[in-house]
Amino acid sequence: MSRIPFSGSPRLPRSARWRCFLLSLSVTVPLLTCLGAASASGLLGQRAQWITARTWTDVRTAAAQVGSFTRSRFVSLTGRKPASAGNSANRPPVQTPVTGDGGASQNSAPPRLVALPSARLYADRGSAAYTRFKNWVDAAVGNGGTGYGFTASEAVMMYQLSPETRYCTLAISIAERQVAAAETAIAGGGRPAVSNDSYLEVGTMIADVATTLDTCGAFITASQRNRWSAYAEQAVWNIWNYGSAQWGGRSFPWSGWSISNPGNNYYYSFLEATMYWALASRSTTWMTFLQTNKLPALREYFARLPGGGSSEGTGYGTSHMRLFWLYEVWRDATGTNLALASPHATDSIYYWVNATVPTMDRFAPIGDQARNSVPELYDYHRRLMLEARDLALSNEARNVATWWLRNISVSQMTSGFNYRYDLLPAGTTPVQPSELVYHAKGVGHLFARTGWDRNAMWVAIVAGPYNESHAHQDQGSFTLFAGDWLAVTANIWSGSGINQGTDVHNLVRFARNGTIARQCESNSRASTLDVNPGSGGAFTANANLTPSFCDNTAVTSWQRQFAFANRRLTVSDQFAVTSGTTATFQVNVPVAPTLVNSREATAGRLRVRVLSPANATINSNFSSGKYVEDGARYRIDVTGSTTGYVVELSEI
Repeated sequence: MSRIPFSGSPRLPRSARWRCFLLSLSVTVPLLTCLGAASASGLLGQRAQWITARTWTDVRTAAAQVGSFTRSRFVSLTGRKPASAGNSANRPPVQTPVTGDGGASQNSAPPRLVALPSARLYADRGSAAYTRFKNWVDAAVGNGGTGYGFTASEAVMMYQLSPETRYCTLAISIAERQVAAAETAIAGGGRPAVSNDSYLEVGTMIADVATTLDTCGAFITASQRNRWSAYAEQAVWNIWNYGSAQWGGRSFPWSGWSISNPGNNYYYSFLEATMYWALASRSTTWMTFLQTNKLPALREYFARLPGGGSSEGTGYGTSHMRLFWLYEVWRDATGTNLALASPHATDSIYYWVNATVPTMDRFAPIGDQARNSVPELYDYHRRLMLEARDLALSNEARNVATWWLRNISVSQMTSGFNYRYDLLPAGTTPVQPSELVYHAKGVGHLFARTGWDRNAMWVAIVAGPYNESHAHQDQGSFTLFAGDWLAVTANIWSGSGINQGTDVHNLVRFARNGTIARQCESNSRASTLDVNPGSGGAFTANANLTPSFCDNTAVTSWQRQFAFANRRLTVSDQFAVTSGTTATFQVNVPVAPTLVNSREATAGRLRVRVLSPANATINSNFSSGKYVEDGARYRIDVTGSTTGYVVELSEI
């Protein structure tokens, strides 16, 4: 007796399987149409919309397979090809949802895909994080949403999690205030606040309008929908058409700063506004623009940054929290995971874990530190890690992120306007990292430590591209930490946190006829760093820093070698300078130094010793911060050589 292969149920003949399948389609399509209309109209909630839309995608795929099967059967039975349906010009247009109808579909067309995903996709409503967030939003309901940093998007998110009308009422009130204020400014011949600071906050502001329209559409009047839509459409159009930007028919061109630079934090705001508006309005124009122009540029850029991190440094590098959030929104709304295009998001987990000092409360101060000149961990770092963890390509990376989240000084969000990001899961399986040396080659940052204990010695080095305005003239610089800062940029003691000159960093300061030689931004040349890791966090690294200078009128070459082992950092410089140029090895320190002798000084727990050349000496005049606007701490200067230095930094 023949046996039927068993795979859970008896396998029917192919023709019978297709008859059954066609029958199921005849039942499923009308059912989905009804469900789709109901869910899209808001009757069943956004989760139902999401499920229905994904099911429609599966049905359309299956229907295409049916068509392919039918055509193949027709050819096999008749030997003829099926008649052509005619060219596209003769076909009826594909029916699409009318913008502004609250998401309802026309006729028998499938319901729209969910424009913006719901927080229900990831939030645990039984968690402490949910309670904190709900209390924050409830308080905003009580004060009309005027609390610091509160946005309409937060009220919308709370409505998704707990569909109480008061949340949509608050969101609509906030969005209406924004649009009404814009209309008043435009009527007066001016431009609205959304265009301030080169449209820096356009992402947050348009996301408020878009998410409110998308989720709370049932509570919005037709007039509001039209007014809000016109405002959002104009704002997004103005971003990318900066030379022709206008408000109320009046010309308001702007600089177009960074609209084509995926490495700059402004770009993520522009992308946020466009993405949210495209998804909320169901605009094929903006969707196509994103898919064929801006998103490919984004993927291409981050594919060139192995190791994670940002070329803007660690201060403005936290803007990747916004970038990763957009990855999640786009993934959940469209099914396309932008994070899969490169390992950057996953690598950024390891980048930030290694950029964090051993005491787990601060990080490497690379580039501008405008939010807080002292590089202390904050909610933004926690948010970035939660989002990177959600996007990670491996369980190992997710578990390392969980370990970091459990051990840093920011155990939960501290500011109310960040509470919503703690809804993202932090994981349950922490795994301590194993590697002690980490080189983020794309951005040119190296981190190493003697161990993962809080008493470890840690070092950070910068040598790579210098191509962003928030980066510093710090190519070749280093930071040393053990329990506290031993040697660190003087920028962290300034009021602004944006002192970029070479004189505030730990490197060789070159000056020709009294003028300091500048390092300059460039997209065509970059410093390089070759790293050879050893055991126990030891390494040697050779940097070619010549490309970092604007020209060769002062410095014709500069090579710097770093050797780190046994809690000791030895820095060896070789350089060639032009006539009239002086070279000073400088170390910025947090406490007043003590001169031991002409070739040795101490500063707190740091010892600085000059090993060579023989004529090099430590300047006894320890400057006290005249090179930083608010007065920095102190700087140890080694002078006397025109060809190189070897200096050892160790712990007392």
